[in-house]
Order: sequence, then structure tokens, then C-alpha cells
Amino acid sequence: MSLSRRGLLAAGGAVGALAATAAGTGAASASPGPGKGRGVRTGFDRLAADGYALLRGEKVGVVTNPTGITSDVRHIVDVMHPDDRVDLIAVFGPEHGFRGTAQAGGSEGRYDDPATGLPVYDTYLKSGQPLADVFTASGVDTVVFDIQDAGARFYTYIWTLYDCMEAAALAGKRFVVLDRPNPVTGRAALGPVLDPAFGTFVGRREIAQAHGMTVTELALLFNARFLAERPVDLRIVKMSGWKRTDFFDSTGLPWVPPSPNMPTPDTALVYSGTCLFEGTNLSEGRGTTRPFELLGAEGIDHRWAQAANALGLPGVAFREAYFAPTFSKFQGRTVGGVQLHVQDREVFDPVRTGIGLLVTAKRTWDGFAWRPDNWIDKLTGNTRVRTMIDAGADTDEVVGAWSADLAAFRAVRKRYLQY
Repeated sequence: MSLSRRGLLAAGGAVGALAATAAGTGAASASPGPGKGRGVRTGFDRLAADGYALLRGEKVGVVTNPTGITSDVRHIVDVMHPDDRVDLIAVFGPEHGFRGTAQAGGSEGRYDDPATGLPVYDTYLKSGQPLADVFTASGVDTVVFDIQDAGARFYTYIWTLYDCMEAAALAGKRFVVLDRPNPVTGRAALGPVLDPAFGTFVGRREIAQAHGMTVTELALLFNARFLAERPVDLRIVKMSGWKRTDFFDSTGLPWVPPSPNMPTPDTALVYSGTCLFEGTNLSEGRGTTRPFELLGAEGIDHRWAQAANALGLPGVAFREAYFAPTFSKFQGRTVGGVQLHVQDREVFDPVRTGIGLLVTAKRTWDGFAWRPDNWIDKLTGNTRVRTMIDAGADTDEVVGAWSADLAAFRAVRKRYLQY
């Protein structure tokens, strides 16, 4: 893709409230942005309102993507670049790229950003010393992370965070994490906890499938538990105005799709459960306007929706649906399946729902199969989900099998919660 299509956003000024310190403390005082709702101020908004004091005297590089925006939808790189209070010298792009031009499993490579002239370095699939070498070559003193997460263990941006923290420690760089909301609330952790034997870029370390944390909380947990032998010099900048019970639409913040197949907060609501269908031969809805809400395959009919509704899963109903993906599995072919309709998000459990859909898909469609590479084991973080479903276990039995591991993770998680 040509550089001109990587996006050209106009430069602008800083907005926000007060920046926080390493412990994430500090008072906030500023008027809310133009959004409706509670008026949550992101970590960047608070950092900018404090005149970037946390970054003073440092050469700064930012790990970000199109979600790194202000409340009035300017990109933070375009805001910081012309501001002489911060010395921004580099940008680091994750999966999908800094300006978001790449699909799943892709990135933008190394280039100079047309809008700012800043060098953009590619972090995707880099970790350890090779990524540390990128930070060293960039000449930065401090690496700043600001990306909107989706709340699921297999959403790769949190592992970009982990890899960048580890690499920054190796390179002797300071690391600053700017917080944004968990779009599906931070009320609880759900689902199986990763077995480290199944660690990949869709799950490096032992956290729950739906972690119920923000990126600053994850950074604190990573640094203390998983990077303890060589912790990074970490600072966090908390949000103000966010509560753990907040769904994204109550924050007053604008939504930018964090990746091409995460178009709305509704997608994020179901994603930590229905992304499991990436590990099967069914379409997970990529190539439709409702990815992860539409699921299906050729040969599936009304019986799947009936079986799924018969489970009585809380807060959700299933509609018989037919669709033709424009790319990915079954491209250009009409398939049958279900559409999830979340009717009460307060009680909806996305992971239990995902398991229930796997169980009923296998029971009602004789064409059901796992991906040959057992990708489902990488997504769930163990073999247990696959083998139990193959053995005929029902939804409650599969969910119950991870209860002890989840309880242990919830106890650990509590120590790092900031809100």
C-alpha cells in the first residue's frame, strides 16, 4: 500500500486534564471534552493538560495506532508533533499499523509518516532483543504506549504492550502507559486462564480470557509478575472519571475501530467469546458488517439457533441468520448460522456464550471441525476446551473446569486494579 494511503491527519493542539505519576495518582481539573456521558479523560488527555511534564527532557517514541486520539478525534501524534513541550522523535506501529492500513496479520513496515515526517518503526511480531534493538536505533529515551484494548486475552495489542515493556527494559528505556477504558467494563475476569505451554502472540502469559483490566493495570501486573527478573522503569497515567462498571458508550469518548474487524463497542462485547470460532471451520463473521456477531458455515440451518436459545444463556438471544462474507472464510458464498443479540449486557457472559455456541454447533451440524492446527488451544490457552467438547461435555461442565484457575487469577488481579 502506498504511503499516501496510510492516512494524513492534520496537526493540532493538546487537550485534556492532569497527568499522573508512576503510582497513577494525582488530581484532575479541566472541563470535559465535547463527548456526551460522564466525561472520562484518558491518560493522554491528562498528560497533555499537565504540559507533558512526565516527558520533559526526554526524547519520546509512541507505540500507537488509529485509536490513539483525543476527545475531539485528533491523533495524539498529530497533537504532540508540533508542540515544543514534548520532543517526539519516533512512532512504533503494532499489528494493523500506526495509521491502520493493514488487515489482520499484517503491518505497515518501516516508513516516514507523510503527515508529520516522523519515522515509523514496525513492532509487529518483534519481541525481546530484536525489538530492543529497534528502540535503541530510534534514539528514544522514553517509550509511550497508547492503544485502545478490546478486553480479551487474544487481542494482540496487550501483548504488544508486554513485548514493548520487556524490550524497553532490555534497551534501558523508560516506559509510560497512558490508560484508556476497557470497553466491556472492568467488573470481572472471565474464562480459562492461559497455560504458559500454549503461549503465543494471542496469549503470552497466564491471564484470563476476558481479563477485566485496563492497559495500565495489565502493565502493572506484567511488570510485577511476569517481568520481575528485569522490570522496566514503568510510569502509568490513569484516566479520570472512569468506573469499573462503565461500558464504552457511557464514557463520552469517541470510538475508533481498534482493528478492521472491531467496528463497534458491540463487537467488543461479544468478542472474548465468539473469537473462539477462529479455531473452527465456521466463519466468525469476518467479511460482514457484524464480525463476531454473525457466525456460520455452509450446511447450517435453523437448528443451531434453536439449540443455542434452548441453553437459556443470560442476556442473549440467537437469530437464525444467512450471510455471504466478502472475504475470509466462505468468501462470496452464502452460509447459514446465527446472529447474537445481546439483550441485557449487565448479565451477559461472553465466554460462557462462546462455549455454549461451540457445544451446540458441534451437536447440530455434522460438518463441524476444529482448525487442523488446533488454533482453538492457542485461543483458550489449553487443550481442555477442545477435548471436553469432543468428549460430549455440556456448557456448564466446560465452564466449570476452569473455575479454580480463574479464582486464583482473580485474586492476583485484585492487587493491580487502579479504579
